[in-house]
Amino acid sequence: MTTINANAGANGTNNSGSPLAGLSKDYTMFLKLLTTQMQHQDPLDPMDTSEYTQQLVQYSQVEQSIQQTGALKDILSQLGAQQMSQASSFIGREARFDSAVAGLGTDPAKWTYHVNGMPTAITATITDASGKVVNTVTLDPKAQGRFEWDGKKSDGTRAPDGAYTLAVKATTANGDKLETTINSVAKVTDVVASGGEIMLGVNGIRMPLYGLVAVSAGT
Repeated sequence: MTTINANAGANGTNNSGSPLAGLSKDYTMFLKLLTTQMQHQDPLDPMDTSEYTQQLVQYSQVEQSIQQTGALKDILSQLGAQQMSQASSFIGREARFDSAVAGLGTDPAKWTYHVNGMPTAITATITDASGKVVNTVTLDPKAQGRFEWDGKKSDGTRAPDGAYTLAVKATTANGDKLETTINSVAKVTDVVASGGEIMLGVNGIRMPLYGLVAVSAGT
């Protein structure tokens, strides 16, 4: 399944390289060094009080950092669980994303678009994941608002399932180009956590939760 705008890299389940693990390791090493230094100090020339105090301050800072990092990790974990719970309520509902990328799968690829102005001509161009144009369609400038593509290519064959991008060119009678806003639309089928992000499954692809613009009311 194609993932759109997902962060690459490992997820948070492995803590071996996490800041918390590094702080804990430094904390343990600090205690060992301080204990060894105290045990082997010269009784006739003991550790300077100011130096000892400074090291205790460093110890306190390390301990505080570990506690703060642990607390932050707990907060982020709770927020992630809340996001998953909220996103799960979107399953079965139509979602609109701040993206021109839509999925072609069981259902047609769907978009909404808005032209800022009064166009006399509108052309929709669909490209695949590699940027290759698969079809160009002329739209009715008086019926702008929503566009669905059934996957039919310019040669009459059906494009494979996957992610496709819509570009809309709108012009006036004088040939001036008008600005357009495009959103992809699809029904949410599942929710997963990937790369530290909450992803929504929509018509065979995954879209990030942070790109969600609107969701239809539940039935």
